[in-house]
Amino acid sequence: MRTIGLIGGMSWESTAEYYRLLNELTRERLGGLHSARCVLYSVDFAEIERLQSEGRWSEAGEILAAAARAVETAGADMVLLCTNTMHKVADEVAGAVSVPLLHLADATADAVRAAGLGRVALLGTAFTMEQDFYRGRLAAHGLKVLVPDADGRELVHRVIYEELCLGIVREESRAAYRRVIEGLVAEGAEGVVLGCTEIELLIRPDDSPVPVFATARIHAEAAVAAALTDEEPRPATVPH
Repeated sequence: MRTIGLIGGMSWESTAEYYRLLNELTRERLGGLHSARCVLYSVDFAEIERLQSEGRWSEAGEILAAAARAVETAGADMVLLCTNTMHKVADEVAGAVSVPLLHLADATADAVRAAGLGRVALLGTAFTMEQDFYRGRLAAHGLKVLVPDADGRELVHRVIYEELCLGIVREESRAAYRRVIEGLVAEGAEGVVLGCTEIELLIRPDDSPVPVFATARIHAEAAVAAALTDEEPRPATVPH
C-alpha cells in the first residue's frame, strides 16, 4: 500500500471528509481492519483565504508547495491537494515534489466521461466557476462546462465561505442551490460537478434531477486506486 499525501485545511471541514473517505474506501477494498496509509499537512485557511481575496496566488502557491515538500519528506508516494479552488496553483505544487500530484479536475473529468456524459454544470467558488484553471481543465477532456449566472455564482460562493467552511448547513441554502441546479439543467446540463469539496456537505444526489459528481469522493477513490495498484501513480496530465 502506497502512502497518500494530503494537503488540507481548505477548509478542514472537507479535509475531514477526505480522511473518512480514504479510510472507508480502503476498508471496502481490503476488508478487516485495513485503513489508508496517509500523511496530512493542514494549513491555516484564514491565511490562504486572505491571499485568495487579495489575488496573491503566487504566495499561496508557495505555501502549498512547501506543504507538498513536507508530505513528500514524510513519506508520501503521491500528493492530493484537498481543494478545488487551490488547483489554480497545482502546477506550482506539482513542480515542488518528485512524486505525482493527482489532479482533482482530471479525476473528475474521468468520472464524468465514464458516466457517458459530455455537458456538465460546475458549482464552486467564484474563482473556480469564473476562471479557466478548472473549467479549462475539464474542457481539455472534451467536456462542455456550464456555470450559473452572476447572481447564482454570488450565491454559491457566499454559501461556501460564510456557511459551509464554518460547518453550517442550512436548509434554505440547500433549496437555493437546488434552484441554481434546476436552472442549469434547463440549459442542458447532463450532470452537476460539485467543484468545491464543501458543497458535498450540503448537496446530495437526491437534490439534483441529474447525476451529481462529488469531487472529494472522486478524488479519494482515485487516490485509493493508485495506492493499491501495482503500477506507479500517473502524474497529472492535460489531454492535447
